[in-house]
Amino acid sequence: MPALPGEHPADSGHSHSDGRPCGTESAPTFASVGVPPSLVEVLASNGIVTPFPIQVATLPDGLAGRDILGQGQTGSGKTLGFAIPLVARLTDGFTSAGRPRGLVLVPTRELASQVQAVLVPLAAAADLTVTAIFGGIPQNLQVLALRNRADIVIACPGRLADLIEQGHCHLGDVEITVLDEADQMSDYGFLPAVRELLEATPPDGQRMLFSATLDRDVDVLVRRFMNHPARHSAAATEAPLAMVHHLLTVTPADRTGVVAALTGGRGRSLVFTRTKQRAHQLARQLTQAGIPAGELHGDLTQSSRERNLAAFAAGTTRVMVATDIAARGIHVDGVDLVVHADSPTEHKAYLHRAGRTARAGATGTVVTLQTSAQAREVSAMMRKARVAPHAATVTPRSALLRSISGDPAPPVQPSARSVPHPAAAPAVPATGHGAAALSAAFRGSRR
Repeated sequence: MPALPGEHPADSGHSHSDGRPCGTESAPTFASVGVPPSLVEVLASNGIVTPFPIQVATLPDGLAGRDILGQGQTGSGKTLGFAIPLVARLTDGFTSAGRPRGLVLVPTRELASQVQAVLVPLAAAADLTVTAIFGGIPQNLQVLALRNRADIVIACPGRLADLIEQGHCHLGDVEITVLDEADQMSDYGFLPAVRELLEATPPDGQRMLFSATLDRDVDVLVRRFMNHPARHSAAATEAPLAMVHHLLTVTPADRTGVVAALTGGRGRSLVFTRTKQRAHQLARQLTQAGIPAGELHGDLTQSSRERNLAAFAAGTTRVMVATDIAARGIHVDGVDLVVHADSPTEHKAYLHRAGRTARAGATGTVVTLQTSAQAREVSAMMRKARVAPHAATVTPRSALLRSISGDPAPPVQPSARSVPHPAAAPAVPATGHGAAALSAAFRGSRR
C-alpha cells in the first residue's frame, strides 16, 4: 500500500488546540467521526490511527456534504481533512472523459504533487483515479489522463485554465471543489483565475476552502461561492510557542557567511530568499563552502525541482535554498532550522516560512537576517506576526551562530556535479494565458 506522506497521527506528540496532549484513552478515531471502513483501513495501514484536531472538526461536516471554511497552518493535517470527504463522497459515481467530478486548486506544482501523494492511496481503495495538472511540463500526459476519465483533478489555476480553453477539460460535472492555501492564491495574484474556475463549476456543488489566514480577498471568495459554510479553525495567527525566534543584524558583506555558519550544523535547514537568482547564487556559494545545498525555485525544470525536493525530504541534502512560491510544496518533517536570508516583506509570509519547522509538536528555530537599514520594516513585520525574537548583531564568527546551528558537520568537498547550475530552460510559469482569459465556451452545467 503506498504511504501517505505529510500526515501523522495525533497520538505521536500532537496536542489539542487548547494545549492538552491527545490521550489515547479518549481520543476520537477516524471511524468515530464517520470515515468509511475502507478508508480507515488505508489510513491504519500507513500508521495513521488518530485524527488531528482540524480533521476531527472538519470530517463530519465534509462527509455530510456541507461547505467548509477551514483555517489551519502547514502541518495541521488539513490535507486529510478534505481528501477523505472528497474520496468518500465520489465513490460509486460515474466520470465522463474530460469531465472530472472532484477538483482541488492549489498555488504551486509542488503542493499539487504533495496533495496527489495523499489522495492516491485513498482513491485507489475507492476505485477512483487522480491526476495532477500544472505547468512546467508538457501537457500531453495530463490531457491523456483527462481523456481516460480522471475522477479527481489537482490543479494549478493557469494550466487548468489553458486546458479548458483548448477544450480538453470541462468543469460542469464537478461535485466537490477544494481550494487549498487560499491566502497564498491571493498573494500570488491567482484569485481572478480561481474565480473564473469556480464560476465554471455547478453552483450547488460542495466547496471546501482551506487557508492559514482569512484576509479580505479570501473573504470575497467565501461570500461569493460558499453556502453557509461550517467554520473550523486549528490555526493561530501568531507563531507557535515551540519555535525559538532570532533576529540577527548583519552587514551586507557578512550575510552569506552568516548563512553558512547557521546551516553548517548537522540538522536540516531551509533557507529562504526573495528571488530565484539569489536562491541559485546562495545554494552555489554554500555548496562551494563545503555545505551541500539544493535549490528550489521557478527557473528549474520540473524534474530538477522534484529531484531536489526528494533529496531534501530523504535527508541526503541537509540544506535547501528556496523562494516563497516554490517552497509551498515543502511539507517535510524534521526541519530543524528556518533561515530568512532575505527577510519577508509581510507577516503572513513570515508565518508561512516559519511553519516549515516545529511541525506536529516538534521544536524548531527560526532566524531572520537584517541589515541596520532594514531594521524598521522588519520590526514592524514581526510585530504583526506577534513574534518577540532574540535580537543580536553578529558576524560569521559569532559564538551565537554555533549555539544555534549545533556541532558543525564535516565539510563536503564540492564536485562539478554537486554545484548547482542554472537550468537549461526555465520552467513554464504556473499561470498561463488561459488564466487571464478563461473561455466561457467551456463553462457547463450538470448533466
